[in-house]
Amino acid sequence: MTIVSAGEILWDVIGHAEYLGGAPFNLAAHARLLGHNVLFVSAIGADERGRRAVERMAELGLSTRFVHVLEHQATGIVTVSLDASGQPRFTIHRPAAYDFPELGPGEIAEVASAAPDWIAFGTLQQTSAPARRLTARLLDAVPQARRFYDVNLRPGCCTPELVRDLMGRATVVKLNETEAEEISGMLGETYTSRQQFCERNAARFGWEAVAITRAERGCAAWIGGDYVEAPGYRVKVADAVGAGDAFAAAFLHGLSAAWAPAQVADFANRVGALVASRPGAVPEWTVEEARAVG
Repeated sequence: MTIVSAGEILWDVIGHAEYLGGAPFNLAAHARLLGHNVLFVSAIGADERGRRAVERMAELGLSTRFVHVLEHQATGIVTVSLDASGQPRFTIHRPAAYDFPELGPGEIAEVASAAPDWIAFGTLQQTSAPARRLTARLLDAVPQARRFYDVNLRPGCCTPELVRDLMGRATVVKLNETEAEEISGMLGETYTSRQQFCERNAARFGWEAVAITRAERGCAAWIGGDYVEAPGYRVKVADAVGAGDAFAAAFLHGLSAAWAPAQVADFANRVGALVASRPGAVPEWTVEEARAVG
């Protein structure tokens, strides 16, 4: 498949180490590891971290064609602290270069000419007006593409109006259990089960699929009218940064291959668990290693 991933690229600062990340970037990198063609759209600063970001993208086989370098904005960073189980807490430093992405008409046409199968976006970057305008232009330019919204709520980085709008633009949505509860409150709805959450919101927003991640307990997924709950895989967690983004890439991989819902959910669980077992948001991994998890 060809996927356009639009969003933040930043450095996760964990102790004395720095790992290139940002949910949309991580999704792009994991989709590339799965063998897909990826167009990543963002911005970095004309600084040392920006230079290292370009080098890391090259190592991962990702093009920087649509990653603009800005003179007056710094490359994004997030300070990450890990709790005893390896789960991350994020302190996001903004504004950052990724808040100001821009593509000219020729670049938009170039993206459209690639006939992407998917356009992916998240919540964080969409709180920036320039980013939201650019994402709308991309969606308008490629109306036939399926639209993936990875919710990824961060404290102080969303509004109910924004989340509802993005859910309405999506055809496939991924979120975790805590986010499902938050969104239920935003919508003023009460759900008796994960299945009811999926079914009601799929009908409300016109989704073709939705996944609710549940950490080591696996995930719930509603795909084309079929609901499944797939058990997770217990691994020794190095850090969980990027595990959800790896899950997202694997979920899209399975959807694009038209796998059965249970197979899509299981493969996504395996990839997420494998990435959680290794440090950094985008460690090296293979499909063979993911299939061997368990």
